[in-house]
Amino acid sequence: MIMHRKKKLDGRIALVTGAAKGNGLGGALGLARHGAKVYLTDLDEAVYERAEEMRKRGIEAEGVLMDVCDVDSVKETISKIVRTEGRIDILFNNAGVIKVKPFMEMSDDERDFHFDVNVKGVWNCARAVYPHMVEKDYGKIINMSSVTGTSVVDEGETAYATTKAAIWGFTKALAYEGAQYGINVNAICPGYILTPMARQIAVESNPDDPQAALDGIAVAVPLGRLGTMEEIGDLVAFLASDESAYLVGTQIVIDGGSTLPETFSAVGF
Repeated sequence: MIMHRKKKLDGRIALVTGAAKGNGLGGALGLARHGAKVYLTDLDEAVYERAEEMRKRGIEAEGVLMDVCDVDSVKETISKIVRTEGRIDILFNNAGVIKVKPFMEMSDDERDFHFDVNVKGVWNCARAVYPHMVEKDYGKIINMSSVTGTSVVDEGETAYATTKAAIWGFTKALAYEGAQYGINVNAICPGYILTPMARQIAVESNPDDPQAALDGIAVAVPLGRLGTMEEIGDLVAFLASDESAYLVGTQIVIDGGSTLPETFSAVGF
């Protein structure tokens, strides 16, 4: 008789935003790998393809078009999932944007775009899911912050850094309120992860040789490489599981040590 070992997220229902690619897809795969049924949401229709690819691998996954900036879109999506599944156990608030531009050149519309997606989007999704988690006396909310804004910054990241720092404050405040209802709220602060966004930034910074830009970043990381989407996925799965039951309002840095050096010379410059 073949015994199937129970996975730590078996039976859990998860919602992931910005799941068509990058850290969102990595998080969705990590949750699914540990047994959760995952609803991948995004504005990019590629989310349907990603969900189909997962189903072909025997993973329970559904793709949904959802705009985190549109409160009605968020409420409709979450209500539909709750009607179908009876609950949402896990929310991975990942959707985010970045536009690198000097402060004096950043338009108000570009500033607001960062806030609408990175802050209001997180707020909208958490606000819509939260009552259902309160009703069940259980929930895991994982917010994607960053080392940018909370620990370090680079030139041109004023808008992005401000929003990611705001997510850290939001996480702590919601964690304090949610704890009484059995809801764990925590944040992930990634450093350099090899995602499509990282590749795009590399292209913008060095159009002639974007790989050289990525290699230059890796040199500044004590581990000597960028992180992977799979490593983000494993961390998301941990925070979504009962293994993290006593973690409340924490921010976990996953950066290969990139924020540790006090000076550039410490990493070989």
